[in-house]
Amino acid sequence: MSKNEYLKTIQNRQKDNRLYILSKTLFTMSHTPFEKLQSIYGQCTTVISTYLPYKPFQKYIQISHCTYVVGVAIVMSVRMAPPLPLIFLIMIHGVSSGDWGVSYSPSHICALKNSSVIMSCTYTYPTGYNIMKVFWTKNPEKGEEPPDLSEDPEYSQRLQYLGDTQQNCTIRLSHVTQKDEHKYYFRFITNGGKWTGKPGVTLTVTELQVEAPERVTEGHNVSLTCKSSCTLTDRATFIWYRNSQPLTERRDRNNQLLLQSVRREDAGRYSCALHGHSYISPAAHLSVTYPPRNVSVSITGSGVIVEGDSVTLICSSDSNPPALNFSWFKENQISAVGSGQSFSALQSGRFYCEAHNQHGSQRSDAVTVTVKGRLVILYISAGVVCGATVIITILLIWGCRWIKKRNKAEVNHSGPHHDRHKACNDELNEPVYENIPVSKNTGLSTLALEVPFPAEV
Repeated sequence: MSKNEYLKTIQNRQKDNRLYILSKTLFTMSHTPFEKLQSIYGQCTTVISTYLPYKPFQKYIQISHCTYVVGVAIVMSVRMAPPLPLIFLIMIHGVSSGDWGVSYSPSHICALKNSSVIMSCTYTYPTGYNIMKVFWTKNPEKGEEPPDLSEDPEYSQRLQYLGDTQQNCTIRLSHVTQKDEHKYYFRFITNGGKWTGKPGVTLTVTELQVEAPERVTEGHNVSLTCKSSCTLTDRATFIWYRNSQPLTERRDRNNQLLLQSVRREDAGRYSCALHGHSYISPAAHLSVTYPPRNVSVSITGSGVIVEGDSVTLICSSDSNPPALNFSWFKENQISAVGSGQSFSALQSGRFYCEAHNQHGSQRSDAVTVTVKGRLVILYISAGVVCGATVIITILLIWGCRWIKKRNKAEVNHSGPHHDRHKACNDELNEPVYENIPVSKNTGLSTLALEVPFPAEV
């Protein structure tokens, strides 16, 4: 009987027991046991093997996509003359593959940076086995025992096993970052086999980001969106901040912030967060543009100048973007008399400025500039000097005359004596000095003084 005929015979005999012979190449004409088994029906694509104590002469074969699996196949070979292999097949009732498994819910998690993640899972194994060890791992490699994350320094302080040794295998992973983005698997070891649950849990870590236009015109509506790179697993309540201050009235499950009829005060740096989380997104700046406001004119000096000089006027305004175009006008004149933020006034009048940007314009209140002629100033100065000179002269004349009269009185009482005040000339007795009309044509006024003298004795 050929090998294939023998296999077919065994297969037919075992149909009632729901056992399947694995592989058309089950027998190996060598001194080593078989290395690979494959279903003759082609229904099973994955084979997970676990060694039993009789290693290397037997294997327990688990096929994840089949309803039943082969129990134990023992292959032995001996040297004979001529060398012929001696093969024993012991077929026992299979164990349902449904008894071994791990279920994850959900299998994809999107978590916020610095938040905590719950990876929920359950597991099953055949009755009669005892759990020896349970742990979570990541990125398992073929041929190597997967690492236990609880023994990894990067995870040991952040990973907490919330499950048990019965069927719950849930864990909590805290303070997740982008470095934690991996596929995670639960693995358990029994006294009769090992199992790694696939496909595992895929973890994605995201940051929040505010999506907003750079600028909006005053009076318009604008919408800001708090975005993430993946859909957050947890149902989130969003909180908004402006200039690091919470907008308490802006708390919603919607991730959008709508500002209606925007004002200048709405400009600032906006950020968002999730209620119950400490992480706050980077801020996005919102600029509100508006036409010039509060336009005013300032004067360098008093606003009173001498003819031939000038005074500088400066125009200022509050606008966004800043006003770059300025026009200067003189009251009661239609045409502009100057341009630029500053203007030099050379003549008297009332002047105002007008500031412009792409959103509009506004004019300031008018200021007064007074220009006085230089000759007028000189005449006034000359008149003051002349008047002072006349007054001093009159006082001197009056004083000399008074001294002379007093001396005469002394002579009449004590006789002639030497006059010690000859400095007063007799010409001062002339009547022309009794009334001194002073007239100076300054173009402004005429000065006339009358000085009374005491009566002669």
